Amino acid sequence: MATTGLQHVAAMYAGVVAPPLIVGAAIGLSGTELTFLTGACLFTAGLATFLQTLGVWKIGARLPFVNGVTFAGVAPMTAIAAATHDRTDALPVIFGAVIVAGLLGFLAAPFFSKAVRFFPPVVTGTVITLIGVSLLPVAFGWAQGPDPAAHDYGSATYLGLAAATLLIVLLLRRFTRGFVKQIAVLIGLVAGTVVAIPFGVTDFGPVADADVVGFPTPFHFGAPQFHIAAILSMCVVMVVSMTESTADMLALGEIVERPADERTIAAGLRADTLGSAISPLFNGFMCSAFAQNIGLVAMTRIRSRFVVAVGGGFLVLMGLCPTAASLIAVVPRPVLGGAGVVLFGSVAASGIQTLVRAGLEKDENVLIVAVSLAVGIVPITAPDFYHAFPQTARIVLDSGISTGCVAAVALNLVFHHLGRRPEAAKGTTATAAVPRPAPQSIS
Repeated sequence: MATTGLQHVAAMYAGVVAPPLIVGAAIGLSGTELTFLTGACLFTAGLATFLQTLGVWKIGARLPFVNGVTFAGVAPMTAIAAATHDRTDALPVIFGAVIVAGLLGFLAAPFFSKAVRFFPPVVTGTVITLIGVSLLPVAFGWAQGPDPAAHDYGSATYLGLAAATLLIVLLLRRFTRGFVKQIAVLIGLVAGTVVAIPFGVTDFGPVADADVVGFPTPFHFGAPQFHIAAILSMCVVMVVSMTESTADMLALGEIVERPADERTIAAGLRADTLGSAISPLFNGFMCSAFAQNIGLVAMTRIRSRFVVAVGGGFLVLMGLCPTAASLIAVVPRPVLGGAGVVLFGSVAASGIQTLVRAGLEKDENVLIVAVSLAVGIVPITAPDFYHAFPQTARIVLDSGISTGCVAAVALNLVFHHLGRRPEAAKGTTATAAVPRPAPQSIS
């Protein structure tokens, strides 16, 4: 149970520490603060996993789900940070928005589970694709070095380290099997860091400064602040997160031969949203189910939710050990960039896999995907596109995930629901609302 639980942690570790690294770098946190934020996210991911696997009352799907920081919130949170005049207020503003979005999501969970037909694969696939595409520029920025103002930013050394890390991960994924293959990204980060030592870009200071035992002090970065624009942005992210979790629950229910019904989905969404509302109290971000662990369940055929709960215990222990959390801060940015290409690209590829099952032979679905992707990519390809809008509105508009999600849901309503007979609308989305696990995750 311990080894298989640790395997779940290894499979999702890089994913749970990436968001605090991205947001922390955008805010300009020091190495010590970045270590604290990473440890807090590990700790809260463990708490959220306990809620989801063990459950309390009507909270928790009681399925083998690992919960952690959702990628969907990264771009909106960096947009909130960029719009905050005093960077010391950025995290309190983000935490306040996540708390409100989590509480509203908790109240909406039973209703959302009934509205799943409005979020077919054509919508979820588009949103997941946008998540990966929106994060890829972050990986490219990491690959060029830690400081954009430095004279060696984008040097051959930095790009070479990123390429070497990417190559190591690809070779491990191609020529290894089982557990080693599952933790290829983690091994790539370690190997890339070792390769970077002779070049003088590896800093072990955060490990030396970190305590062996610590606790994520509540509101370490300040009391939460509640700004309406930030709250609206994170509410959109909450809808995206709940949509992803619903799709994950439906897929995992089939894998473990316990189909997720409306009650299970509602309980699982309550766990996600309550975990998200509690997370900022301990300086963590919005939590959601990790899709990569669904593939691990399918591959190993170990379906016990208690195994995953043990994995949640490891996450809590890692969060209580700042030294363990600080290890990720040692990894040079170019090494993270090389691994990030695989990590973020895999998210986009997962979205494309969902779109393959979305019925793109229909012109309406093609239009939904085309327009939604175009709207979502605007902030990436033309960052100043909304420069004439008020700063509060730009918090939402500058997030391609938020705008793309809104566009996809609205277009799906227009093409598949409005003006149609109930039977026709139901027939259009009923089968699409139940995503099937990707073929490679079952092999």
